[in-house]
Amino acid sequence: MLDFQWMSPTEFVFGHAAEEKVGTWVKEHGYKKAMVTYGKGSVIRSGLLDRVKKSLDDAGVPYVEMGGIRPNPEVTSAREGIKIAKAEGVDIMIPVGGGSVIDCSKAIAVGALYDGDVWDFYDARIDKTPTEALALAVVLTIPATGSEASNSSVLSNDELDLKAGTSGDFNRPKVAFMNPELTETLPPYQTAAGITDICAHIFERYFSDSPDTPVSDGIAIALLRAIRSSAYRVMRDPHDYEARAEIMWAGTLAHNGICSRGRNEDWISHGMEHELSASNTKVTHGAGLAVIFPAWMRYVCKENPRRFVRLGAEWFGLVTTGDDLADAYTTIDRIQRFFLDLGMPQYMDDFGFKPADVEEMIPRLLQNRGGKWPIGSFMKLNEDDVRAIYLSAFKPADAE
Repeated sequence: MLDFQWMSPTEFVFGHAAEEKVGTWVKEHGYKKAMVTYGKGSVIRSGLLDRVKKSLDDAGVPYVEMGGIRPNPEVTSAREGIKIAKAEGVDIMIPVGGGSVIDCSKAIAVGALYDGDVWDFYDARIDKTPTEALALAVVLTIPATGSEASNSSVLSNDELDLKAGTSGDFNRPKVAFMNPELTETLPPYQTAAGITDICAHIFERYFSDSPDTPVSDGIAIALLRAIRSSAYRVMRDPHDYEARAEIMWAGTLAHNGICSRGRNEDWISHGMEHELSASNTKVTHGAGLAVIFPAWMRYVCKENPRRFVRLGAEWFGLVTTGDDLADAYTTIDRIQRFFLDLGMPQYMDDFGFKPADVEEMIPRLLQNRGGKWPIGSFMKLNEDDVRAIYLSAFKPADAE
């Protein structure tokens, strides 16, 4: 087991009507003025935003608002929010939504205490890390990114055609209000993409160049079992509260760091997917991962097929044959079948990409990974490796 230092300071208020407790929590913890952020309408139509604002009004907490944050949030929204936060003297951010709203709010939280451009923290060439941020109190509506308790944030920059992240414990929210009932109105595709994203967060930690770590590995596999069982239930019955609750809590634990204590992490599949959703903002992150991750797995599994064999046996109950590489490929096929069962895409063609687009993605990927080959942990990848993985994610000429 590798040495590590880890903190998870987020308080969780989980369960029915959790969102109605926001105002009391903010008041009791001494914050003076909030900034409520949200997306493009669903929290308004559902009445959730009004319930959150009522809780603030009832507690006597003043607030300002900023809506319209898009999926794959763009840095201009963060810059706009920073101006508001500074002008209004905000000391706590209250994002109401999923990972996009939360990540944009994290950017506002660090930018509000910084004199330069917030993109400085996301540009790998600058390599600048903030040390302070406004507090965050999250009201989660989509279990997917795990941003409600993670130390990371991702932003897009349309002008530069980039999607990049920053990480550090300054990013971790003070509290997350999590009511599984809020997820019952999510479209099936959005639910499935969130489940895929959650699985991918676990994969990035399970697959690395580190030796086996029984505790962290056991947590990862237990989460995957619970996710798979609950996923099939919730796709059959979107009002299954217990399944929704299991998925929501698993999404938090998948990305707060507990699955990787004592291990390195990889994150190349996430980086490769970011180039898809940076190029086409209509690509849902989880759906992109459903395409990229199996392609990456098939390419790298020869490095350590036993990791895949164990996963197949313990997650899907696959019987081993003694041929580790063959069993690894069987496991990967089952993983992709699981994603397809949920309604996720299989090929980059499904998003409208063409093989020629890959040549534009590779330089951006390298820039976001520090600018030097090789990249990755489970298998060290060079430019040709990355190109081969991307191209393998297109539909074969002989596929039906």
